[in-house]
Amino acid sequence: QVQLVESGGGLVQAGDSLRLSCAASGRTFSRYAMGWFRQAPGKEREIVAAISWSGRGTHYADSVKGRFTISRDNAKNTVYLQMNSLKPEDTADYYCAADRDSYLSSGAYPLLVDAYDYWGQGTQVTVSS
Repeated sequence: QVQLVESGGGLVQAGDSLRLSCAASGRTFSRYAMGWFRQAPGKEREIVAAISWSGRGTHYADSVKGRFTISRDNAKNTVYLQMNSLKPEDTADYYCAADRDSYLSSGAYPLLVDAYDYWGQGTQVTVSS
Protein backbone atom coordinates (compact mmCIF):
# COMPACT_ATOMS: atom_id res chain seq x y z
CA GLN A 1 0.00 0.00 0.00
CA VAL A 2 1.21 3.47 -0.88
CA GLN A 3 -0.11 6.74 0.45
CA LEU A 4 0.39 9.88 -1.60
CA VAL A 5 0.15 13.44 -0.32
CA GLU A 6 0.27 16.41 -2.67
CA SER A 7 1.27 19.92 -1.71
CA GLY A 8 2.25 23.19 -3.32
CA GLY A 9 -0.98 24.31 -4.92
CA GLY A 10 -2.36 27.79 -4.58
CA LEU A 11 -3.69 30.92 -6.23
CA VAL A 12 -1.32 32.61 -8.66
CA GLN A 13 -1.45 35.02 -11.57
CA ALA A 14 -0.96 34.13 -15.19
CA GLY A 15 2.73 33.83 -15.98
CA ASP A 16 3.68 32.78 -12.46
CA SER A 17 5.24 29.50 -11.41
CA LEU A 18 4.38 26.81 -8.88
CA ARG A 19 6.05 23.60 -7.83
CA LEU A 20 3.85 20.75 -6.77
CA SER A 21 5.23 17.98 -4.60
CA CYS A 22 3.90 14.50 -3.99
CA ALA A 23 5.29 12.66 -0.98
CA ALA A 24 4.86 8.91 -0.90
CA SER A 25 4.94 6.50 1.97
CA GLY A 26 6.32 2.99 1.66
CA ARG A 27 9.64 1.43 0.76
CA THR A 28 8.77 0.57 -2.84
CA PHE A 29 8.22 4.09 -4.18
CA SER A 30 11.36 3.83 -6.30
CA ARG A 31 9.77 1.00 -8.31
CA TYR A 32 6.60 2.89 -9.18
CA ALA A 33 5.97 4.92 -12.28
CA MET A 34 4.33 8.18 -11.27
CA GLY A 35 1.89 10.50 -12.94
CA TRP A 36 0.42 13.94 -12.43
CA PHE A 37 -3.17 14.41 -13.49
CA ARG A 38 -5.56 17.31 -13.30
CA GLN A 39 -9.28 17.76 -13.29
CA ALA A 40 -11.06 21.02 -13.95
CA PRO A 41 -14.70 21.55 -12.93
CA GLY A 42 -17.02 19.73 -15.32
CA LYS A 43 -14.18 18.02 -17.14
CA GLU A 44 -12.66 14.58 -17.07
CA ARG A 45 -9.40 13.87 -15.30
CA GLU A 46 -6.51 14.14 -17.74
CA ILE A 47 -2.87 13.29 -17.62
CA VAL A 48 -0.44 16.18 -17.32
CA ALA A 49 2.88 14.36 -17.05
CA ALA A 50 4.29 10.95 -16.22
CA ILE A 51 7.68 9.61 -15.25
CA SER A 52 9.09 6.09 -15.15
CA TRP A 53 10.44 4.62 -11.93
CA SER A 54 14.01 5.33 -13.02
CA GLY A 55 13.28 8.82 -14.26
CA ARG A 56 14.59 7.85 -17.71
CA GLY A 57 11.18 8.10 -19.34
CA THR A 58 8.92 11.14 -19.19
CA HIS A 59 5.76 12.22 -20.95
CA TYR A 60 3.93 15.53 -21.16
CA ALA A 61 0.53 16.50 -22.41
CA ASP A 62 0.77 18.77 -25.44
CA SER A 63 -0.87 21.58 -23.49
CA VAL A 64 1.99 21.74 -20.97
CA LYS A 65 5.04 20.84 -23.05
CA GLY A 66 7.80 23.36 -22.61
CA ARG A 67 6.18 24.82 -19.49
CA PHE A 68 5.94 21.94 -17.00
CA THR A 69 8.66 19.58 -15.83
CA ILE A 70 8.16 16.34 -13.93
CA SER A 71 10.96 14.96 -11.81
CA ARG A 72 11.47 12.56 -8.94
CA ASP A 73 13.80 12.02 -6.03
CA ASN A 74 13.61 8.36 -5.07
CA ALA A 75 15.76 8.93 -2.00
CA LYS A 76 13.09 11.32 -0.70
CA ASN A 77 10.10 9.32 -1.97
CA THR A 78 8.90 12.44 -3.75
CA VAL A 79 7.80 13.38 -7.24
CA TYR A 80 7.60 17.00 -8.37
CA LEU A 81 5.81 19.01 -11.00
CA GLN A 82 7.44 22.32 -11.81
CA MET A 83 4.89 24.53 -13.52
CA ASN A 84 6.09 27.68 -15.27
CA SER A 85 4.29 30.27 -17.37
CA LEU A 86 0.97 29.26 -15.87
CA LYS A 87 -2.20 30.05 -17.77
CA PRO A 88 -5.80 30.39 -16.58
CA GLU A 89 -6.59 27.16 -18.41
CA ASP A 90 -4.20 25.35 -16.07
CA THR A 91 -6.68 25.92 -13.25
CA ALA A 92 -7.69 22.54 -11.84
CA ASP A 93 -7.25 20.10 -9.00
CA TYR A 94 -3.95 18.33 -9.48
CA TYR A 95 -3.45 14.72 -8.42
CA CYS A 96 -0.42 12.50 -8.28
CA ALA A 97 -0.75 8.79 -8.88
CA ALA A 98 1.43 5.70 -8.64
CA ASP A 99 1.58 2.68 -10.92
CA ARG A 100 3.05 -0.54 -9.53
CA ASP A 101 3.08 -2.50 -12.78
CA SER A 102 5.65 -0.66 -14.92
CA TYR A 103 8.69 -1.71 -12.91
CA LEU A 104 9.92 -4.19 -15.53
CA SER A 105 10.93 -1.37 -17.84
CA SER A 106 13.06 1.51 -16.65
CA GLY A 107 11.48 3.83 -19.19
CA ALA A 108 7.82 2.84 -18.99
CA TYR A 109 4.88 4.75 -17.58
CA PRO A 110 1.15 4.50 -18.19
CA LEU A 111 -0.95 7.35 -19.57
CA LEU A 112 -4.45 6.23 -18.66
CA VAL A 113 -6.21 7.06 -15.42
CA ASP A 114 -7.31 3.46 -14.94
CA ALA A 115 -3.74 2.17 -15.12
CA TYR A 116 -2.74 3.83 -11.86
CA ASP A 117 -3.17 2.01 -8.59
CA TYR A 118 -2.79 4.69 -5.93
CA TRP A 119 -3.97 8.29 -5.82
CA GLY A 120 -3.45 11.31 -3.64
CA GLN A 121 -6.22 13.61 -2.45
CA GLY A 122 -5.26 16.42 -4.78
CA THR A 123 -4.10 20.01 -4.50
CA GLN A 124 -5.90 22.96 -6.03
CA VAL A 125 -4.22 25.26 -8.51
CA THR A 126 -5.97 28.47 -9.53
CA VAL A 127 -4.47 30.78 -12.12
CA SER A 128 -6.03 34.21 -12.46
CA SER A 129 -5.80 36.27 -15.62
